[in-house]
Order: sequence, then structure tokens, then C-alpha cells
Amino acid sequence: MKLFQNKMLQSLPSGVYRMSLFWFIVFSAHLVLASSLVEFQDNDNPRQKQEGMQLNLYHVKGLDSSQTSTSPFSFSDMITKDEERVRFLHSRLTNKESVRNSATTDKLRGGPSLVSTTPLKSGLSIGSGNYYVKIGLGTPAKYFSMIVDTGSSLSWLQCQPCVIYCHVQVDPIFTPSTSKTYKALPCSSSQCSSLKSSTLNAPGCSNATGACVYKASYGDTSFSIGYLSQDVLTLTPSEAPSSGFVYGCGQDNQGLFGRSSGIIGLANDKISMLGQLSKKYGNAFSYCLPSSFSAPNSSSLSGFLSIGASSLTSSPYKFTPLVKNQKIPSLYFLDLTTITVAGKPLGVSASSYNVPTIIDSGTVITRLPVAVYNALKKSFVLIMSKKYAQAPGFSILDTCFKGSVKEMSTVPEIQIIFRGGAGLELKAHNSLVEIEKGTTCLAIAASSNPISIIGNYQQQTFKVAYDVANFKIGFAPGGCQ
Repeated sequence: MKLFQNKMLQSLPSGVYRMSLFWFIVFSAHLVLASSLVEFQDNDNPRQKQEGMQLNLYHVKGLDSSQTSTSPFSFSDMITKDEERVRFLHSRLTNKESVRNSATTDKLRGGPSLVSTTPLKSGLSIGSGNYYVKIGLGTPAKYFSMIVDTGSSLSWLQCQPCVIYCHVQVDPIFTPSTSKTYKALPCSSSQCSSLKSSTLNAPGCSNATGACVYKASYGDTSFSIGYLSQDVLTLTPSEAPSSGFVYGCGQDNQGLFGRSSGIIGLANDKISMLGQLSKKYGNAFSYCLPSSFSAPNSSSLSGFLSIGASSLTSSPYKFTPLVKNQKIPSLYFLDLTTITVAGKPLGVSASSYNVPTIIDSGTVITRLPVAVYNALKKSFVLIMSKKYAQAPGFSILDTCFKGSVKEMSTVPEIQIIFRGGAGLELKAHNSLVEIEKGTTCLAIAASSNPISIIGNYQQQTFKVAYDVANFKIGFAPGGCQ
């Protein structure tokens, strides 16, 4: 039977074959998960008192030997993955079906003055251009390296017995049966019913166990399929855990996740980690992404992720309003109004900026509308070429120069300004990336679609505050400490 299916698929044209094969894999995975009898321990979660805390955010290159990947992660790999991410975001924006999210209207205001902060690290060492935190799950808590994604709602991690497939990860794969507080959520649960609005994929139901089956897909060929679950979440070992955390226990996880254990969703959605913790901490979070490469400020070597309204008062943030987008209400949209180079605004009309603009922790390189990017490139090259010879482009990065970032003393500041005057003042370590020894490129690219995305490379070493309750985002310079 399998041989016949393979021959039938391979007889299709190549493009149709790839798409058919992908959906065949997804459909087959769904059927296997629905029919497989996987006995997980199912105990009630003990109620525990929770206190505030802060987590560290990591973006490490060779600083944490325990996280070193067994295979090199090239800049080319990162660009490829980044392009697929951008195509995914654009496809969601152009999707004719609009799924409304009640979390946008049911914003929590205020909340307890608690804050949870954890270290945030670079994912370069685990095969990702994004950032990860270490969080604990289960009782007793086991810790896992999870990519932080402001563009995702459902959090999930790989789980034994990996009924179909688990990719290689740096941590041992989570075994639900070892947790005293694990439970698989039934198809009749309200959390299962909310999956369609959160993931844009309808949930399934295991005929054998009655467990809710989720599917999180990411627009390229990446996906995670498994059981919607609930367990105790521990953000740091020194703080009280949170009971009843809802997440996906992945049994088939394939795609662009590097060697992470899974994804922490921080989108504006009731099932995201932010949505679930907002009643205790307040509907807000902030982070500072450490520099993935050397930067003048030593504090950029470590970062943080803070959950809670109290984190918004720790720095002198300048805020810009969030923009509502009914097609994807869970994402964070801003009004981009102006870009300057060396203090001079680009010579483009105001309407050139008038495209949907997303700030996203999961996209590395900032994308700008073609007219805006071309004007930026012209102004930037005019200044840089006076001292540095131009070099051939690399993939989507076509504004390159000979020399290293450390050697370049004459780099014009780029300002990305949003409505209300808040914005990012990009120094050399935010605007330039050395793609190979002796070749440095502007880390901004033209968007092939009518969309702008503020990537994580431009956000590095800035404190970024998401005041979701009051629908605004703030920026504060000065490093991560």
C-alpha cells in the first residue's frame, strides 16, 4: 500500500508532488495520532501559590558549551529559514478567511504587581536565528530550551514516545508519564474548542482515548501535531510554579525548529503563555534580546524575558500604539512613519510606509517595502562608499561592503520611527552583519510582498515592552542590564 501511494505521488508534477506529499504526511500523522493508544499518567494538578519572577533570554554563540550544536548553523541556513517565516506571515495576512480572536477585545487591564523574568539566549548554538528561554515543565520540573515567538499562540514541546517523529534536541525529550501532574485534555474541553481560533487549524479527537489532538502549522513545511495537554509550568527554579498550564505535547514535529525542544507562544491570544499568565501577572511582557555578535556594550551578552505589568516600569520606555488587524489579531502591528539615515529622512512619500508592519521576535532580518528599502540603500551607500569599497550581495542582503563591523568606524545611524515618535536608533551592531570574514552587509532587506517586518536583529540590545492591556509597545535603548 505504501509503495503504491509513493508511486502515485511521485507521478505528479514536482510542485504538486511536494504539496501533496506534505499534506499526505500531515493527514497520515493525524490519523496515527488519533488511533494510537498512548497511556499518559493523568493526575489532578495541585494548586500552588505563585509568586513573581524574571527569566533570562539567551542568544549565545559559543558562550554556553552545553548548548553547542553538533552541526554548524550557517548564515545561509538562517536566511532561508527567515524567508520562509516571512512568506508564512504574508500568507496569513492575505488569507481570505478571517478568524477573530476574543483575546483582542477581552484585554486585561492592570493586574497584580508581579513580574516573572527568565534568561533569554541566542539560538545560534542550537541551530536557530531566534532566541530561547529555559522553562520547567511537570512535577518534578524538567527544563527545556524553548524558542520565544511573539508570532505564535500555542506553546508546545516534543514528547515521548514520539509516535511519529521528534527532531534532535539539546535537552532530553519530555516524558509525560514521569510527571505527577500531567494530564491530556479531552476533546470536550474548552481549551480544545479554542484551538481553531488560536492555530487556524481545527482540532482532532483520539478515538481511542478521547484526547484532543492539536495541529500547529507554520506556513512552510514546519508543523507540530500531538495531544493538547496540561501540566505545571516552572519559569525559574527559585520561584513557585504555575499549575494548569496548557500546551501541546508533540508526537510529530518536523521543520525549522533547530535543536530546540519547542516553542513558547507570546502572541495576543488567550491560549498563549502570555494569555494564560496574564491574570496573575498582568497582560504585558518585555524583553531584551542580547546581541548575536559582538557589540560595544558588554551587557548585550545576556538578555531577559519578563512576564507581567510591573516590567513596564523598569525603564524609560517611549510608546507607540499597537494597530488592530482583524485578519491576524494575535500579532503585533505598528504604524511605521519615517526612516532616517544620518538624521535625514528618506526621500519617499508618506504613503510608501503605508503597509502592514509587524514587530516579530521570530523574524531575523527587517523587511521594508521596495520603495522605502531602495531609498534607504541609496542613502546608506552614499555615506558608506566614501570609505569602504562595495562588495557583492549575499542572498536577500544586497547592500554589502568590504571589511568587518569592528573595523567600520564611519557607519551612519539609521532611525526607524513609529507613530508618536517611538522607535529604534540603529548603531552599527544593529544595522550591519558580517556574513563572512571581510564582508559586511546591511542587515535589512526589501520585502517581496506588501508588508514590513521589524526583525529581531534590529531589536537587539533594546528593551522592548508589550503593554497589551493598553494596546501599545515601548522601546528603551541602553542595553539589556
